[in-house]
Amino acid sequence: MSKRKNPSTNNNVNADFCDFLMELADYEKNVSRNIHKYNAYRKAASVLAAHHKRIESGQQAKKLNGVGEKISKKIDEFLQTGKLRKLENIHNDEKAQAISLLTRVSGIGPVKAADLIDKGIKTLEDLNKNQDLLNHHQLIGLKYFENFEEKIPREEIQKIEAIIKKNILDLDCDYTITICGSYRRGASQSGDIDVLVTHPTMKLDKEKIGEKLLKEIKEALGELIVDVISMGATKFMGVCRLSDGHLNRRLDIRLIPNEQYHCAVLYFTGSDVFNKNMRAHALEKRFTLNEYSLRPIGVTGVHGQPVPITSEEDIFDYIDYPYKKPEERNL
Repeated sequence: MSKRKNPSTNNNVNADFCDFLMELADYEKNVSRNIHKYNAYRKAASVLAAHHKRIESGQQAKKLNGVGEKISKKIDEFLQTGKLRKLENIHNDEKAQAISLLTRVSGIGPVKAADLIDKGIKTLEDLNKNQDLLNHHQLIGLKYFENFEEKIPREEIQKIEAIIKKNILDLDCDYTITICGSYRRGASQSGDIDVLVTHPTMKLDKEKIGEKLLKEIKEALGELIVDVISMGATKFMGVCRLSDGHLNRRLDIRLIPNEQYHCAVLYFTGSDVFNKNMRAHALEKRFTLNEYSLRPIGVTGVHGQPVPITSEEDIFDYIDYPYKKPEERNL
């Protein structure tokens, strides 16, 4: 498994296909460094995860938008033999396996992993013996490696959410708080906890205010926070734990300017494929959409000023896109 969260939805009848496609995606990203293939495998996995009927052939899979000829052949091979030659070759490639392992440590990317391997470091044991080669984030990732590998049950995130909301709203009831990612899309378990927060005073170009607010938020969460990876003007990265007996969990808190909050919530809720589809539709309607804003595109191709957004529904309305509830965005 990798740090990347599998796009699979609950009761995924095509989970075995999604698993091998995600493994191939990680290989292309971390070893081959082929982002085009990485995106193709991830998109196919997402499309198969959202398909509610069991795929029985590559030809059937190819009818889905996002599954091409090469991937359909891999599905046929898997159905006929129960395995993939390409994956078996990857499993027998010592360097590929070392990169796959090292990039599962939070903070270690493909470039750092390759550098470590060049120094003869291929295992977690090797990493522990060479901690002087790691930065603070990577040391935290190594320290909590086993905990971070474990998925977080929805019920646990709900308890953490209750604590976060109570403590922050006790600080100031004008805060708005949303936990995004697969949790917001209704997943039964998630890889980490991604929290978006805004406040009426948090405006664009108010970085000093953000720094003050974020520091207050971190202090208000008290014993829930057990370690800090980094803390900037608008983003906290760290580790949280409910209490003794629970695992340590990755926690990100982003403080978003009030004007950008709903675009950010839409973006960080995902899924990746849903976001790409919505951005493509926005362009057809002559808008450009990202995590910061929705802007009209003029006749000369110049982007206009961001349109005022007061809810996620506003974004859908502006670009004439049928509204989808978060749990309907698992594409």
